[in-house]
Amino acid sequence: MGKLICDSTASSPVIPWRDPTTTLSSLDSAATAAGDIVEKSTPLVPENITSWENVSGLEDQQKKHLTRLYNKGVLWKHPEDKSLSVVFKLSYGGEVEADGNCLFTAARRSMGGDVAATATARELRMRSVRRFVEDLAAADEETKGVIESAIRHMYAPDLKSGWGIHVVQEVKMLTNKQDREGLDSSINELVQIGMQRELAAESIYKERCIAVDDGPSWAKYMSISGCPDDEYDIITLRYTEEGLLTLDENRDGRAAAFGDDIAIECLATEFKREIFVVQAHGSDAMVDEENCVFFLPHRPRSEVCEPPFFLFMKGTGWCGAGADHYEPLIAIPSSLVSQEKVAVVL
Repeated sequence: MGKLICDSTASSPVIPWRDPTTTLSSLDSAATAAGDIVEKSTPLVPENITSWENVSGLEDQQKKHLTRLYNKGVLWKHPEDKSLSVVFKLSYGGEVEADGNCLFTAARRSMGGDVAATATARELRMRSVRRFVEDLAAADEETKGVIESAIRHMYAPDLKSGWGIHVVQEVKMLTNKQDREGLDSSINELVQIGMQRELAAESIYKERCIAVDDGPSWAKYMSISGCPDDEYDIITLRYTEEGLLTLDENRDGRAAAFGDDIAIECLATEFKREIFVVQAHGSDAMVDEENCVFFLPHRPRSEVCEPPFFLFMKGTGWCGAGADHYEPLIAIPSSLVSQEKVAVVL
């Protein structure tokens, strides 16, 4: 069902905000037909739903559109069986810590069912990595080439290009925790002969550490959750067009790999559910008011056996340094009367 991933340099498919008139006379029967898959994976609904007006970090235009989204609902149709359709009201699922694990923490809360009751964020991370490794092994050479090109673009960019789009570019390196002492010794040797420490560290890390530039290295990278049990530490080199800007050596080993589009697609495939990321952008993103909320779909590479779940992303710069920060959305199945408008048809 399609390639493993899309080229990350291409535009992602976006479902824009729209307010269509939808005839829902058959919704009740369709929802009944879809009842089995909805019931077993409905997330736990908070006793006191947080109004979008009370969610911090949102501008008025965002609050207005997200409130309308909750009041009117989102109509989801099964991608294969169009007779199965459900309307969901999307409520805010609460804040999660911005510790690098937010994708998996938010996904756990949004998914509901047995996953929310028994799985940890780290377990979801490792299941995504295992799904990636298995699918990569089964992929053809062309698909593997697309995967590795996307990984290099994200984590090992060509520092001779791309400056028309990016002011700062990051290079991710991995070091085995057990190798730290030897790396420090080599860095100190260069410092003792007169090299500036940051440049010495950059030289040693690029020579001796693992670049995140292919499938196996991505699996190692995405396995890192910032806990003592991790095998590797993440080292981040940040560059401007003039050269090295900063060096984050992550000596306490707490840095986790932020979830990316590849990881989201792996989650979708592992659980056979579509995942929709709902992005709410403010005035700093230079979008007009009617388009400040939109949906980014991530579809599994297998059949869809359960209803979708939704993740929320506040717009530009929310997590600092341009990192994406995910929060949970609680999708509540809703019964609507015939001819009622829904906010979005997925």
